[in-house]
Amino acid sequence: MVPPARLRRHSPRASLAPDAVAAAASERQKAAPPAPALGPGPQPIPRPPPGTQHWPPADVRLVRTPCPAGRGRRSSLPADAGSRKSEPIPAARASGSFLPIQFLNAGDPGAHPDAEHAASGALRQPDRHSPRCVGEAEPRGPAQGARLPGAGPGLLPRGQGEPPDNMKNFWRFIFRRNLPSTSLCQMDFAVLGLGDSSYAKFNFVAKKLHRRLLQLGGSALLPVCLGDDQHELGPDATIDPWLHDLWEKVLGPHPLPLDIGLTPPGVLWPSKFTLKFLQEVPSSEELCVAGTDPQGPPSELQPFLAPMVTNQRVTGPSHFQDVRLIEFDITGSGVSFVAGDVVLIQPENTASHVQQFCRVLGLDPAQHFTLQPREPGVPCPARLPQPCSIQRLVSQYLDIASVPRRSFFELLACLSCHELEREKLLEFSSAQGQEELCEYCTRPRRTVLEVLCDFPHTAGAIPPDYLLDLVPLIRPRAFSIASSLLARPSRLQILVAVVRYQTRLKEPRRGLCSNWLASLDPGQGPVRVPLWVRSGGLTFPKTPDTPVIMVGPGTGVAPFRAAIQERVAQGETGNVLFFGCRQRDQDFYWEAEWKELQTRGCLTLVTAFSREQKQKVYVQHRLRELGPLVWGLLDLRGAHFYLAGNAKYMPADVSDALTSIFQEEGGLSGPAAAAYLARLQRTLRFQTETWA
Repeated sequence: MVPPARLRRHSPRASLAPDAVAAAASERQKAAPPAPALGPGPQPIPRPPPGTQHWPPADVRLVRTPCPAGRGRRSSLPADAGSRKSEPIPAARASGSFLPIQFLNAGDPGAHPDAEHAASGALRQPDRHSPRCVGEAEPRGPAQGARLPGAGPGLLPRGQGEPPDNMKNFWRFIFRRNLPSTSLCQMDFAVLGLGDSSYAKFNFVAKKLHRRLLQLGGSALLPVCLGDDQHELGPDATIDPWLHDLWEKVLGPHPLPLDIGLTPPGVLWPSKFTLKFLQEVPSSEELCVAGTDPQGPPSELQPFLAPMVTNQRVTGPSHFQDVRLIEFDITGSGVSFVAGDVVLIQPENTASHVQQFCRVLGLDPAQHFTLQPREPGVPCPARLPQPCSIQRLVSQYLDIASVPRRSFFELLACLSCHELEREKLLEFSSAQGQEELCEYCTRPRRTVLEVLCDFPHTAGAIPPDYLLDLVPLIRPRAFSIASSLLARPSRLQILVAVVRYQTRLKEPRRGLCSNWLASLDPGQGPVRVPLWVRSGGLTFPKTPDTPVIMVGPGTGVAPFRAAIQERVAQGETGNVLFFGCRQRDQDFYWEAEWKELQTRGCLTLVTAFSREQKQKVYVQHRLRELGPLVWGLLDLRGAHFYLAGNAKYMPADVSDALTSIFQEEGGLSGPAAAAYLARLQRTLRFQTETWA
């Protein structure tokens, strides 16, 4: 059940993705021959007690210290089960049997570093080693088969109401009605969900998967774990004790054999990739991106480089926030979309941050390299050209402006040979040091680049091979499309709130994508932005004469502008929009357009300007005031209700307002009103698109 020491390195890749859900299966199997150890590891380094020193120290010196980089069988359900079968990792005991563990990933890889850290944490702890398999819930290639592992406690993922794309086939299979209730009677499992409690369906998939596995005869090792990204200490606050209990359950009946050594904390495992530097600069013909299909539609692998046409500030000069209406030309791109779809944009780091990062790590931006995975079957990052320059890697791929998680400090501690810095990094990565890590990094939103500047000796000695293990990749940002092709052919518009705020740090915090977009000026020369389109969370009725009620305060109005343009072009006039903002003359987006549609009889507009009177007025207040209209449209005319905007308070307030309307105008009791709202949600007549 337990592999020899140093069998497999600690790495985020052997883990879960965002909103992760972990499903584990266990069976006894025959022993396999022991795998060779990879060499002697360093002695364990005692972790310092938390709170014994502050960081960064006042007398940090800039002298760099060189740091040498230390270096089965499968069973499955039918092929359409939707889960990729994983190659087992050689592991064994000297006698008896071992317990294989399979970790399945469902979700976008790299989207949540703590989610990945959770599963890898299960693999790396000195008392938590076990044979294990790591794979995705479903293959990414179109021609690959799909299987659900049938042996070993392991982990599956996700959580905002719908399963992620690489889990949907598995999800459909596991919920087949004809599956016998004894299908998983020989499987033990544990479900770990990672989500955000600001959303109404917090860890919904994790909870539902846990219940379904029980229905199919599986035996739960523990209650479902619900990691919460909103927790001040992050998901680890819930995951750490849960993992401790999990491995006590797993290792209790399968004690650690005496003849197998353990990996001490702080051991550096091999990097996922190696960077082979080139002596000569490659020609442009030699640069290529693996896996792209020039004939296919724009996608993450091959985004369309859309010319930016306009970049206009649409808030008043005295308004606290800079909001931009940005338009792109998509002529000849093959991009097509309808109301409710979203556009994904791949941002870049600022030139000054790229230069600073290269300087701190001692990298030459002009140096070119090729990337080679250490293990067979591991793909290189999508869109990364081969060869690639350090400049391009740092500018377009490494998210040096993100706030690092605990796993970042763990790996950085392994790479550090500076005693003071290593001691502090070990403290930050320990369970006991999470409060201090939160105070140093999470609360002030300190970035990867800023942390590396605070640990100059360690940063200057980071081997380039570990860049992709240490720094997460820049993820695309999704924006609701704010225009319709029926109204503006060959054009795509978005409404972007530029994220800037202050913490106790001197430098203001800035959102990577919104500030990058705001900095682009097509008036100074051609500007191209990589983008592609995908289906969104809102779908509008196809049947004619079906009214729609849309509630979109602030930038939440963006998808409804696309819907209104589309519906008006199709001759639909039953459009009711509740729009809220602070002040009429500062952030009333598309005021002239709405009024012109009102004059034509195509739109009923209801506004709530929260700061124009002594007592604040919000969209939920306007809903209550117009309760008879709302109830009549919903109950008598079968209207659809839509809500978009910030997820913090507004969705709950609007739901409360609707429940009150159902009681007051429809004469329903409290439970009946709640059931009426639930029925609207279940039949997709009440849809929401919110963000934290």
